[in-house]
Amino acid sequence: MTQTQITTILIAIVSCFLLALLAGSFIIPWLRAMKAGQSIREVGPNWHKSKAGTPAMGGLVFISAAFVGTLVLCLLTKSWSSMLIFGFALIFGAIGFLDDFFKVKKKQNEGLTAKQKLLLQLVASALYLWLLSRMGHLSAAIWLPFTHITWKLPLWLYILFSVFVIVGCVNAVNLTDGIDGLATGVTMPVMVFFLVTSLALKKAELAIFPAALLGGLGGFLCYNFHPAKAFMGDTGSLFLGGAVCGLAFALDMPLILILVGLVYIVETLSVIMQVGYFKYTKARSPQHEGKRIFKMTPIHHHFEMCSWSEVKIWVVFVSISILMAVLAWLGTAPLR
Repeated sequence: MTQTQITTILIAIVSCFLLALLAGSFIIPWLRAMKAGQSIREVGPNWHKSKAGTPAMGGLVFISAAFVGTLVLCLLTKSWSSMLIFGFALIFGAIGFLDDFFKVKKKQNEGLTAKQKLLLQLVASALYLWLLSRMGHLSAAIWLPFTHITWKLPLWLYILFSVFVIVGCVNAVNLTDGIDGLATGVTMPVMVFFLVTSLALKKAELAIFPAALLGGLGGFLCYNFHPAKAFMGDTGSLFLGGAVCGLAFALDMPLILILVGLVYIVETLSVIMQVGYFKYTKARSPQHEGKRIFKMTPIHHHFEMCSWSEVKIWVVFVSISILMAVLAWLGTAPLR
């Protein structure tokens, strides 16, 4: 890691932070004028209804900042690997944008159907993995963190496994976006991890995108922190999911997602456990209401129902994300 690289990365972070602040001052009023307000789920906490009308699709703020920062640095370094990852994340962001657009148009909390989103995500994932393979970034080997152990798989099996991981992870990030600033704050330490790891592994070309996105998220957090002036919407959360997965696979370390993405995973597991237990208890006793493990899911809503403030939940979840990013960094020691 050279002094020049460190300086370039710091400039990218600060520049994208300022770009996001600037972009937000234009995009958020525009979304408000377009009446692109968020519809609140009927099954959500009652006090969330006061957030109805808050501009959604705010993810455009950090996406635009990350785009400018990534493009400029790729032009200067004449390396386009980070732009490929940005493009992959952007496809997911576009899927989210369509979802948000239809929600706004219909004035309800339903956009694309689950089947439509799944199909688009599967196609995007398979295309990205094929491009990584063509560019030599994909070894079709699964590395186990903290060890020198790798499992070589047939390419078809690796791609099948990878598509499942990507789609699952992207939607897990989407579930994390449930209270002000949560997905933004939780993802920032993840970007720090990928940034530092890229530099440590002498893959500085892959550090460009997480640096730009880190700055963009920092700027957006100024608008997204409680009380939020804008929500990232599916536009932002699916983009972030694509960014996290894109970086993990570009660095050829998909299992690292278990560590850096622990918060996302727990959010998803809470929903799976809740739904599964409800259906199981309902099937055993059809004449009674099904039972629940949590007061509400995803799990951040459970803590809300336990009288935790949104700020307290944000602090605890982001702290966990920071700890897991540090643990993931220690787990990459055998590769450094």
